[in-house]
Amino acid sequence: MDLLPFGKLPSARPRKFVPQNIDLGDWRQIAPLFDELEKQAGHVASAAALERWLFDWSELTAALDEEGSRRYIAMTCHTDNSDAEKAYLHFVENVEPQLKPRQFALEKIYVTHALREELLEMGDAGVAVARYEIFDRDVKNHVELFRPENVALETEEAKLSQQYQKLTGSLTVNFRGEERTLVQMGRYLEEPDRALRQEAWELVANRRLEELDKFDGILDGQIKLRGEIAKNAGFDNYRDYAFRRMGRFDYTADDCAEFHAAVERDMVPIIRELQAQRRAQLKLEKLRPWDLSVDPLNRPPLKPFAEVGEMVSRTQRIFDSLDGELARGFKQMDELRLLDLDNRKGKAPGGYQSTLAEARLPFIFMNAIGLQRDVETILHEAGHAFHALATRGEDLYSYRNAPIEFCEVASMSMELLGNEFIEEFYEPVDANRARRVHLEGVAGVFPWIATVDAFQHWIYTHPGHTREERRNAWLQLMDRFGGDVDWTGFESARANFWHRQLHIFLHPFYYIEYGIAQLGALQVWANSKRDRVKALNDYKGSLRLGGSRPLPELFQAAGCRFEFSEATIQPLAKMLREELAKLS
Repeated sequence: MDLLPFGKLPSARPRKFVPQNIDLGDWRQIAPLFDELEKQAGHVASAAALERWLFDWSELTAALDEEGSRRYIAMTCHTDNSDAEKAYLHFVENVEPQLKPRQFALEKIYVTHALREELLEMGDAGVAVARYEIFDRDVKNHVELFRPENVALETEEAKLSQQYQKLTGSLTVNFRGEERTLVQMGRYLEEPDRALRQEAWELVANRRLEELDKFDGILDGQIKLRGEIAKNAGFDNYRDYAFRRMGRFDYTADDCAEFHAAVERDMVPIIRELQAQRRAQLKLEKLRPWDLSVDPLNRPPLKPFAEVGEMVSRTQRIFDSLDGELARGFKQMDELRLLDLDNRKGKAPGGYQSTLAEARLPFIFMNAIGLQRDVETILHEAGHAFHALATRGEDLYSYRNAPIEFCEVASMSMELLGNEFIEEFYEPVDANRARRVHLEGVAGVFPWIATVDAFQHWIYTHPGHTREERRNAWLQLMDRFGGDVDWTGFESARANFWHRQLHIFLHPFYYIEYGIAQLGALQVWANSKRDRVKALNDYKGSLRLGGSRPLPELFQAAGCRFEFSEATIQPLAKMLREELAKLS
């Protein structure tokens, strides 16, 4: 697809099952491959042959996954390009609905296969968990949850998600005679001129409120569809269905509530202390929403780079200092043009790392505009990329993808480890200032994660709620987890502040993972302070495991504990306080 920023990529493995010249956007060409896999399964005569069958299945799944990723990347890079939109929607509407029942058929064949037990007895020398135990658990879960009637509903849900992205990607404002994206407006919130900050903040808030009905309408439609999907699968509510669908075998909704409570006890006080310091330094009676990003000593905004190319080269030098293996991976991405980092009109907001599953190579998408958070984002997404590169040798498709809770350990750890070399972007004084900004963000993200996660629990356990009830539930959570900020005159903006959180629309219940993972990342960082070489080797070793082990074992491999109650959070909150004090 010409709209992609990268060209032809080297293949991790030559295809053995999928034809080289197949059009993976044409279901008529894809269907015979599923027919062949179903036919072959009946002739498998040994556990080793069943394993080879799994690898053929993995090859086909990876090829289709990459086709979908390529179309998604092109669409998000060019939300204003009708060809990119049509290509993406064609795949969503004409391939994915056909794909899901055929994948289910193969999963059902595997689960009922006579040689499945023999396959499960195959293991890796010296490893306690059998080679295919996690794969087997996940496939059984998919089979138990799959309902053919949900395929069409999931297609409609995906189309509503695309509408949200198109809407948010199209939003611009006219600021002092120039059209700017909402992402670009973020830089003005760091300006010392308070009147300018307020003007910029109000303009963005009001622009979002102009689309209030559209945002609410999209979520209303998604809630309805998701409720039907859960009911079809035999669940009382979408939350319980989502926990099963996401493979949350190692923690429950009650554990999430315990996380919320621990954050309220141990992290919210840190935020209020930091805000009290900020208010005093800015010499304000009250903090307003536009006072939260500016430097509290009224220094000009940190400017880590002017051009995206400069950001890339300086990030490369950070990885050169941190670890040679990681540095080579980032350099390869740059050389293969697997980085689309600049902000521009028509580009979807946010940032992500997408693995091109057949090439087994990562792609990073972001909207850099020259702020400190861009440095944090590139380090974060590079951590995801290193995870993808670490599993390139794994031939089982599903094991190249770890649970999200651990994927985010990979990325968040890299923010903290990379920040040790942030002098590549700044002079020493500004480097420490940037570190403090980052750690304030780490502390601040816990209450926001708890807010967003608890909000989603409320949404999907209160069927039939009104928009007003939803807004009131959000406001109660803002009171519980928010800081001491005065929103007087902007009550509507506060009540609808959740519209900006894309996970609520695109990835329901995918947000607590950030909190769980941040606990892991802080532990990796704490370990690195004691023994950097061991901590980094443990980190890289855990990435190589991909999704082949349960979450507690992945955390253990990284030198962390998988537990997120007060017993884990309290000492990490103490460490954050101490580190912030050092950087004052």
